[in-house]
Amino acid sequence: QVQLVESGGGLVQAGGSLRLSCQASGSISNLNAMAWHRQAPGKQRELVASITRSGITNYADSVKGRFTISGDNAKGTVYLQMNSLKPEDTGVYVCAAAGSILLGYLSFWGQGTLVTVSS
Repeated sequence: QVQLVESGGGLVQAGGSLRLSCQASGSISNLNAMAWHRQAPGKQRELVASITRSGITNYADSVKGRFTISGDNAKGTVYLQMNSLKPEDTGVYVCAAAGSILLGYLSFWGQGTLVTVSS
């Protein structure tokens, strides 16, 4: 099994930056990918960015050019550098991890960290 703990959320003005961190523990060597999702008020949860074990990244169109996801496989960490933040980036950011076949292809989720962008 895998446990995920996020940190780094907070209140920031529009145009500012934040860096989110997610620390995985447990069977981190059996993860295929990690990702950040966000849950905005009144909206469905959406995928913000993902990174595979080999380093392939993917971003939502709304954050391309502003957010950067990175990770350290050995440490089981994933980061989300968020620049040029907008009020619409406000939400709870949740870290997720996709297990390999050795983990039954299960998905694991953190509790989330709140990001509030003021205008």
